[in-house]
Amino acid sequence: MNLSDPSNWKDKLSNFRQLGGIETSILDNGAGRGTCIAWINTGTGLRFKVVLDRGMDILDAFHNEHSLSWISNAGHVSSQPFSNQGIDWLRTFGGGLLTTCGISSMGPPNEDETGKRGLHGNYSNTSAELISIKQPDIYSGNLGFEIVGVIRETTTFGPSLELKRTISGSIGTAEINIKDEVSNRGNSPAPHMVLYHINCGWPLIDEGTRIVWKGEIQKRESDDSMSDFNKINKFTKCAGPMDEHAAFGEDVAFIDPKADDTDQVTCGYMNDELELGLSISFSKKQMPWLINWQHWGKNEYVTALEPATNPPIGQTAARENGTLILLKPGESRRYEIKLKVLKGEKVKEFRM
Repeated sequence: MNLSDPSNWKDKLSNFRQLGGIETSILDNGAGRGTCIAWINTGTGLRFKVVLDRGMDILDAFHNEHSLSWISNAGHVSSQPFSNQGIDWLRTFGGGLLTTCGISSMGPPNEDETGKRGLHGNYSNTSAELISIKQPDIYSGNLGFEIVGVIRETTTFGPSLELKRTISGSIGTAEINIKDEVSNRGNSPAPHMVLYHINCGWPLIDEGTRIVWKGEIQKRESDDSMSDFNKINKFTKCAGPMDEHAAFGEDVAFIDPKADDTDQVTCGYMNDELELGLSISFSKKQMPWLINWQHWGKNEYVTALEPATNPPIGQTAARENGTLILLKPGESRRYEIKLKVLKGEKVKEFRM
């Protein structure tokens, strides 16, 4: 049934929650105790959890009975703002459909004369200030919903970045729209890098699931240690669990993606057997890089497609090679990502 057509349910509902919408709550158990979250139900089988206290990133995501996201062994962990040294970030990394890395540094731990920075920055361990929630309206027929919050990465006498995040969609449409605006609220230039870690797991990700993208893989020094699987398949297919991906084992591709005539890059994961897919689209001008991370460890089985402003090389390396973004006081940058669930023949037809 098409829920987006009001004629299907007009005068038959008392409350919009019969269709879907946004519900906020606080976790009361485990390592995430006290964490503020928002469950969003699109009324299409797509439902997902926004973790307000972790930068409004998305942890759980399902379409009907199928999980779309990968959840790490840690799962829900409360934000820990001082997990920002070395690789401490991994202790609180829950996985999830979306983990934002940055917004002043992302990539490996790094340091220079401007300071010392840990793996993937501070963002995902920072709580959002919730600004507004808009629910669908069954009386006016406006079935759009959105949740808006502000996340600040700031220090007195230093860089002060603010990210305004809007997550939106519409009842009857299996899509998630993410719009971020990063602004320099300080009085001096502020370094800026961002990477969107879109982590998917079983059953969407399974042996043979297609990884669909178009572009050129950039050669890296670590290519010699790449698995035989990817030397053959070149980051276009998912493997089964691998012993060689135990612990820190992984394969990573830095991709220069190809955009269409409207500047949009489209990529995604397509499971032909389940007839289930997830497409990801974004602007190449906003984010000129796409990273594919594969970690086929036993019981740690995950891959991620990651739109980014830079490869994940850290602020120091980006500064040295001249690619680091420096936002002037008052300057802003915008980023938009659309995640869309595909079903049936649309999955098999999704090719670049």
